[in-house]
Amino acid sequence: MSLISGFVFAQQPDGQTQLENRFDQFLSKENIGHSIKELSAKPHHLGSEAGKEVALKLNDLFKSYGWNSQIETFYVLFPTPVERKLELLLPVKFSATLKEPAVPGDATSGQQGQLPTYNVWGADGDVTAPLVFVNYGLPADYRELASRGIDVKGKIVIAKYGNSWRGIKPKVAYEHGAVGCIIYSDPIDDGYYQGDAYPEGPFKNEHTVQRGSVMDMVIYPGDPLTPGYASVKNAKRLTKDEAVTILKIPVLPISYHDAKPLLEALDGPVAPASWRGALPFTYRIGGGDKTKVHLKIKQNWDIVPVYNVVAKIKGSEYPDEWIIRGNHHDAWVNGASDPVSGLASLLEEAKAIGELVKQGYKPKRTLVYTAWDGEEQSLLGSTEWVEQHAEELSEKAVAYINTDNNSSGFFSAGGSHALSDLVTSITKSVKDPITQATIFDRKRASEIIKASGTAKKKALLESPDYNLGALGTGSDYSAFLQHLGIPSLNFGFGGESTGGEYHSIYDSYDNYIRFKDPGFNYGLALSQAAGRAVLRLADAEKLPFNFTGLYTAVQNYTDEVIGSAKNLQQEAGLQHQLIDSDIYKLAADPKEPFQAKEKTVEVPTFDFIPLTDALLGLKKEAAALQLRQQKFTGDQKAIRQNNQKLYQAEKTLLLENGLPRRPWYKHSIYAPGFYTGYGVKTLPGIREGIEEGHYDEAKQELVKLTGAINKLTQYLTTIY
Repeated sequence: MSLISGFVFAQQPDGQTQLENRFDQFLSKENIGHSIKELSAKPHHLGSEAGKEVALKLNDLFKSYGWNSQIETFYVLFPTPVERKLELLLPVKFSATLKEPAVPGDATSGQQGQLPTYNVWGADGDVTAPLVFVNYGLPADYRELASRGIDVKGKIVIAKYGNSWRGIKPKVAYEHGAVGCIIYSDPIDDGYYQGDAYPEGPFKNEHTVQRGSVMDMVIYPGDPLTPGYASVKNAKRLTKDEAVTILKIPVLPISYHDAKPLLEALDGPVAPASWRGALPFTYRIGGGDKTKVHLKIKQNWDIVPVYNVVAKIKGSEYPDEWIIRGNHHDAWVNGASDPVSGLASLLEEAKAIGELVKQGYKPKRTLVYTAWDGEEQSLLGSTEWVEQHAEELSEKAVAYINTDNNSSGFFSAGGSHALSDLVTSITKSVKDPITQATIFDRKRASEIIKASGTAKKKALLESPDYNLGALGTGSDYSAFLQHLGIPSLNFGFGGESTGGEYHSIYDSYDNYIRFKDPGFNYGLALSQAAGRAVLRLADAEKLPFNFTGLYTAVQNYTDEVIGSAKNLQQEAGLQHQLIDSDIYKLAADPKEPFQAKEKTVEVPTFDFIPLTDALLGLKKEAAALQLRQQKFTGDQKAIRQNNQKLYQAEKTLLLENGLPRRPWYKHSIYAPGFYTGYGVKTLPGIREGIEEGHYDEAKQELVKLTGAINKLTQYLTTIY
């Protein structure tokens, strides 16, 4: 008998296996490829006519598959550029092209309707100032500049893409007094240094530019004008100046073709070795008055419609328990990889489930398949939908399963660790399309090869569980998991298709079939993996939540934080030099940039004993619950009541007032980092309090986290 998490009664696992085999028979990688080609045929960004056409087409497709589908519309702020200008004035004259040209062999690269190269949510501005090279533009880079006596106050900075989310770069620049920020992709990270440039190869050519959001969404995602509530048509809105997630300085992304004359013109000290890129000149920092640039950004700040497509199949036994599956449909340009590759897999799942229903299959729980709009501008569609339906979702949502862009390579999954067993069972039942090993075994082999040290390799070999990651932000799971505490997962394949098409006009079907997933094999594998998650959660007799996985993850995070606190004390000798970068002091006068400043703060001793004791209690109760769940023989009504308690359990980990200085984020275990953006910070209240020198705050967050763990433990005693 097959072992499938959640199916514990006689014949149930085999019946589920048969259902999944039938599901697989309705999946077609050729159809996935057709969907990618069709849905990426035109530029279809938020607010465009083509974007609306895509939403209408998706709605019709869901209906043709047998789903009850509708479009839910919200109205959000969306700035688009009217004027962009970047000029080098000194020591020579140069005007940036700010244009990606069409290339041979890419049929859509010369289309009309492409959004210009820009960063959404930067400020309008017209500034002329000296230029300073700031490496990747992270806090550590500014400490390096300070050690060399270089100040960016009143200057324009130029930073490399990479090593963090793009929005961190202008945020940190502004904190240090810069009046403008330019971001470019250096070929050492993505360009000819890495391999052949597009169209000959997959890497960035000299004109490729990465568009993208620079919203300060680590404060809150979604429409900046409606924080915490839905942007319906007549919603009360903040003014643009009141919205703290809109940046205060102009920001512009450029190609390395346009960056080369700017960087080559810099004088001053030679950049540190780790800062240097692959352009053919000596990298210097600048900082004086000999290199001067003019940056001008003017935008239309329009309210535009967001078209979310929401399709449902009502559950036959538990209609008020929802399994939600999502992928966004909007793109910066054509978006064959991001997001259409993931969207095509989602559509194939919906088609296959529809075929099963036509043959008599009745999912026990309600299935909700969604295609979000406005994700690229910082999760607009999904956030507004979650805020609009927060009360109903908090009651009914069992889990949310997200995908985004997809390509060939290794399976990756992150999310709620109480669902680790579910992910493990799925990865052991889906085959890698090339090697025919399970996607579990192939991912495990890659982890073992990369692991440093015999002990880590041995631990990986001996572990029977998939190593589920933690989620920061960057896709549509944030509002579900980090705002409402709905158990969430994010799936995708990748790692064998590196390249520079991201958010450019070259993210096209022609590029995708050459360099990303040529046979759409991994698109099919994604449908198999995500589809199994949906079907197993939909029909599980006992929902497959196991809190020992959560305990293990939180214990590991706690060990990391304890180690960080000890290292800080040892390295600093109880005296720690830090940058006070509390951006919220801007609120006093948003027109005046807050100047980061050095100060000396004593590093205290942190008492982690209550937290480690709480974790021991969680470990014991999680194991006890697992045994109770396995042995429980009550009737269907009792099982249902306990299932409801299981999927509500994660909400005990929410903090009533949210995280410090960003109350929208309420989860005590997972959040995007203040200075990592997409990257996760686990145990964020404590970890960032320690890292940023807010030590009293870290102590308070330690108490809150301990209370949340104890609350979860007590809650688990009421189940089964």
